[in-house]
Amino acid sequence: MTQTCFNAYVLTLFPEMFPTLLGQALAGKALDNGVWKLHVSNIRDFAEDIHKSVDDMPYGGGAGMVMRPDVLGRAIESLPKDVPIYYLSPRGQPLQQSQVKSFAKQNSIGLICGRYEGIDERVLDYYGIKELSIGDYVLSGGEVGAHVVLDAIIRLREGFMGQPESLSEESFENNLLEYPHYTRPAVWKEQEVPEVLLSGHHEKIKQWRHQKSQEITAERRPDLLQVATLKKKDLKFRKKDAKMRAK
Repeated sequence: MTQTCFNAYVLTLFPEMFPTLLGQALAGKALDNGVWKLHVSNIRDFAEDIHKSVDDMPYGGGAGMVMRPDVLGRAIESLPKDVPIYYLSPRGQPLQQSQVKSFAKQNSIGLICGRYEGIDERVLDYYGIKELSIGDYVLSGGEVGAHVVLDAIIRLREGFMGQPESLSEESFENNLLEYPHYTRPAVWKEQEVPEVLLSGHHEKIKQWRHQKSQEITAERRPDLLQVATLKKKDLKFRKKDAKMRAK
């Protein structure tokens, strides 16, 4: 069954920052082809004073300014009522591929891009808005995070990718990092492509790739192996890796 168009709603003080990257390459092509639609609203348009003020000093003192709840509230209420809304914030739940898949099954998402010291907490409480983080670091605003979230979602939608089966072998599928890739020439700077990849033996290639995924995951993200969906024959590898780490 063909999916409906995915609608992305973005609230920002800098609407000119969209679609930028999302308007290029496959994401841009998908946008042109109606796989998804981007709706960007300027939060400042919902300010009612002559100066179009969107922020004010924080109660209790402190550095910086805080985005006003009345202005942001009007912006939020301009969105369709059934749109799930998230606020890009470093204190939010870290974005993971499993959540991206869940988002991609929906027909829409709303993203609030904060600025200054953040937004009035009452906005989150009143509208039941969840916070979402793209990593343990701080950016100057939520716009970059919104691009990351939307790119991750849109690429999973039907009609985005020419070979959708390739999605099943990416990093974080089954909580494993992706195996190494090689292409021509077969020898480059005295480095050769692994012989098994030149063998034409599809089952051996599949086994090699799976083994490499486990090795790379164990080395770089051992936390993922704790929840990885592994076959029985892989348990031997996990036990061996655990012994190596215990030494």
